[in-house]
This record gives sequence, C-alpha cells and structure tokens, in this order.
Amino acid sequence: MYREKYEFWLNSSYLDDEEKLELKNIKDEKEIEDRFYKDLEFGTGGLRGIIGVGTNRLNIHTIGKTTEGLSRYLIEAYGSNISVAIAYDCRIMSEEFAKAAASNLCANGIIVNLFGTLHPTPMLSYAVRELKCKAGIVITASHNPKNYNGYKVYGEDGGQVTDKIANKILSYINNVNDFSEIKRMDIKEAENRKILNIIGEDIDKPYIEKVKQMVIRKDMVSSCGKNLNVIYTPLHGTGNIPVRRALKELGYENVFIVKEQEYPDGNFPTAVCPNPEDPKVFQLALELAKELKPDIIFGTDPDCDRIGIIVKYDDNNYRTLTGNQVGILLTEYILSSLKELNRLPENGVIIKTIVTTEMVRDIAKDYNVGLIDVLTGFKYIGEKIKEFEQWQDKKFIFGFEESYGYLAGDFVRDKDAVIASTLICEMALYYKMKGINIYEALINLYNKYGFYKENIISIELKGKEGCEEMDTILEYLRHSMKRTLGGVKIVKKLDYKLSIEKDLVNITENVIQLPKSNVLKFVMEDKSWFVVRPSGTEPKIKLYFSVIGNSFKDSEEKMEILKQNVMTIIKDAKC
Repeated sequence: MYREKYEFWLNSSYLDDEEKLELKNIKDEKEIEDRFYKDLEFGTGGLRGIIGVGTNRLNIHTIGKTTEGLSRYLIEAYGSNISVAIAYDCRIMSEEFAKAAASNLCANGIIVNLFGTLHPTPMLSYAVRELKCKAGIVITASHNPKNYNGYKVYGEDGGQVTDKIANKILSYINNVNDFSEIKRMDIKEAENRKILNIIGEDIDKPYIEKVKQMVIRKDMVSSCGKNLNVIYTPLHGTGNIPVRRALKELGYENVFIVKEQEYPDGNFPTAVCPNPEDPKVFQLALELAKELKPDIIFGTDPDCDRIGIIVKYDDNNYRTLTGNQVGILLTEYILSSLKELNRLPENGVIIKTIVTTEMVRDIAKDYNVGLIDVLTGFKYIGEKIKEFEQWQDKKFIFGFEESYGYLAGDFVRDKDAVIASTLICEMALYYKMKGINIYEALINLYNKYGFYKENIISIELKGKEGCEEMDTILEYLRHSMKRTLGGVKIVKKLDYKLSIEKDLVNITENVIQLPKSNVLKFVMEDKSWFVVRPSGTEPKIKLYFSVIGNSFKDSEEKMEILKQNVMTIIKDAKC
C-alpha cells in the first residue's frame, strides 16, 4: 500500500523536480514506508510532523489537502462572508506553508487576514477574536527540533478546535482525494482582489494594550519596574518583539537580551531543541548572568506560547523552576494580590490539566476559589473559558499546564508567554520589594502545603511498530494492572477513554465528565499518582508522576521509587 502511494507521488505532475528527486534519493525502504504508510494525522491540534515529501510528512501538498478540507468545512458551516486569520513562526518553511494555506482559502472565496511578519501563536488567537474570523491557522511546531513544523487550527472563539469540530474537519479532509482538487490562487492576485489582507500593527497595538491591562499592581510596576533586572532569551523565535515591547511599555528598563538567541532562525543554532522546559537552552543566559546578576531569567519557545524561568537562589546561584512550580507561584501571587486589592471574584475559577500538580488545589481552596480539571492540552482550558462566557456562571482567573503554558485574562484563548512574561516580572518585582526572591517564596509554599514533586518520562516509539507498541502498553495497563504498586494500594483508577473513575476501596464507579481520551490515571493511597498518555503531537508515550513528601529529600526519594515501579510495569507490558 505504501509503495503504491510512493509511486503515485513520484509520477504526479503536481510535484516539482526537486520534490521528485528527494523521493528518488531515498535508499532505505523503512524510510519510504514511514513517509507513506499513513497520512499525517489531523488531531485536535491540527498537524505536526517532519518536513519532507510524503503523505506522512509536512509539505505544500499535505498543507494544501488539509486547507482544502478546512475550506469545505467552513463553507458548509458558515456559507458566505467567511474570514480566516493566519500566523506563522520562525521555522523552516513556515512562511511558505502560511502562504500556501492562504492561497487555498482565497481560491475558495474565503477572506484571509495574514500576518505580514512572523508572530506568536497567542497573537493569532487574539486576531481571530478581534477580527471576528470564523477560524485561524498558525504554522508552528512549537518547541520541536528544526526538522519539524505544524499546522494548528483555531475556532471562531480563538481557541484551538476541540474534538467534535476537529473530527468534522477531518471528514472533509479525508474527502479530498486528489491533488487536482486542491484549489490555489496567486497571492498577489488575492491581494489585488482584496481577498487577502496583510495585518500587523493594527493587531499588535491593541493586543499589547490588553496585555498591559493584565498587570495587577499597576502603581508598583510603573514606579518600581526599573528596579528589576531581567535576562530574556527568545530562543531564536517570535517572542523577541512583543515580549520586549510589553515589558518596555510597562516600565521595565533593565531587560537584557541573550544576543546569540535574539533573532529568528529556524535552524536554532544555539538550541537543538528550542524548548524552555530544557535547562540546556539557558546556558548562554546563565553565562550572561555572571556579569549582570539578574533577579530573574526567562525564555520563550519559538511560537512564544510557553515560557521557562530561572530564579536567583542566592547571591551567585540560580535554579531552574518546573512548569508546575511556576504555575503554583503565579496562582498564589495572583490570588493573594486580587484578595488584597478586594478584586477577587466570588465565582472565580482556576483551571489546570489532569497531569498538572495537585498542590494548586490546596492554594485555590485557601482563597475559596474553584478549581477545574481538564484533559491535557490548553485547548480544553480555552473551551472552559468559552463555557464560562456563555453561561455567565464562573469567572476565569488563571489557567496553566505542567508543560510551561499559562494564561490570565480571556482576550486570548491559548497559553500566552507574552502575558506570562509580564506577570512573572510583576511577581518577581513584588517579592523583591518584600525583600525575598521567587525561590524563597516557593519554599514558603512548600512549607505550608507539603513538598509536592512532579516528573515526566517520554518514551519515543517511532513508526508503525511504535504505534502498535503504544496501544499494547495502554491495553495492558487498562486490563491487567494489579491493585498495588510497590506495596502501596492503588485507590483510584481513572480511564478517560471509557469515561470511568473507579474507587477501588469502596468499589464504586463515577462517570468522568470530560471528552474521551486514551489516557489512564492511577491514584495511590499516599496521594501519589501517575498518568500514562500517548502524545497527541509526537511519536511518544508520556508518563507523568507526582508525589508528596515532608522535605525535598523525602519527595525525591519517593519519586525515584514511584518511577522505578511504574517503569517495571511498562517493561512487563511491552513483553
């Protein structure tokens, strides 16, 4: 089957000579199989894959097929007067893919609002809402290595499309059977016919103004912002201009940039994997810190929706914080500040994902604020904000996920590192004015609520065999798990595919009121837990772990034991 597809592409008149040469030069049969054994999957986040020629690769043709399907869906759903916003990041082929998508939409009679230069993902979300578009597209592969790119689809609310709509779009994509069905219009012609609009400052300025409005302690920031010393690295991505602009306009005068990582570069020469979750990407920033002695260091990923921070530990040392740690710090700072200023809403809610730290539940409870769990993926947080807006029964305050994504406010419906950077600076400034650093503030939280520790292991499972192995592991855990792990009782099993939560102590069952997803969560008698989840965007299975200790050492020891016990089960499942 894959060979037939390979030959079809090789002989197609729609491929140019360079693309055909790429296919002819493949000598490894496994490589041919991997490129053609399936179509690149369109999930709830859209497409993500390796750039190259083939059905299981990201290229002009897979972009064209996906956009043709999206166009047909939009025309069926909305009829006429449809507009779509498109943004792209710094990655290889991002601009070309964005224009290919624009070309198809315009050829289908859909008005396109295309950013004229690279922009962060959250600004696309804002543009969809501001311009009252029916959909949005952003070309990015987030923090993946340079050989990846992606195509994310947003709904008219500015949030990533979730399961129901994604499945509808997929049905239209699957009905595009031939290259000849993919419509195209010359970009210049589209501009001349006013079907294509180039956007930029008309969106940038109001967006930055909205970001600045998220500041809680405005007087403190405006009068004392110049006292905070910051090192920022955009990691060769899109955050450089909007993050610096927002901080500068707020009055942060001492923001220093890691020069080697300042400008956009899809080859990511100083960071093989431009992921702010990886401490290695901050090596240059830490070198600069020896000279500048900043209060805080932070970096954003290529499409500027995630942010990682490093904080001062003592006079000469810095420590990397996890996404969970930043999340609990921001939650505490935001809630305590709103309460102090009598601005804490009675129906306020914090939203987190099911793999995010439970410590935030304790914090929310102390402030009499609700906490809601959603499936992994910020799209589900955006979906909840939409529900709050429709029902007017709850007020969204803050949402975050363990993978370094944060959001406050509702004018964006995706994680936003521009907003997060301003809140992190405000928090750092507040604690500095109080005579402590962020790390000391974190220790205060641990002393109050317990030493929560989280960890993650990713197991890479490539190709067709990898997908089959992933299914085997999940089915083993679903049906063959014992009731204890390392001598500790498992008290709850949550199966998000079957939508069943089993209480293994009282032998009762509850329905999980979340969309179905092939994810399992096991909760232990000592409140530790682990989650097994296939990645929705990468050929990986992810294992999430959480424990609570009475000290750093205690929680570290418990974490190692939990991970070892779970990995033993995973090995058994693979056999």
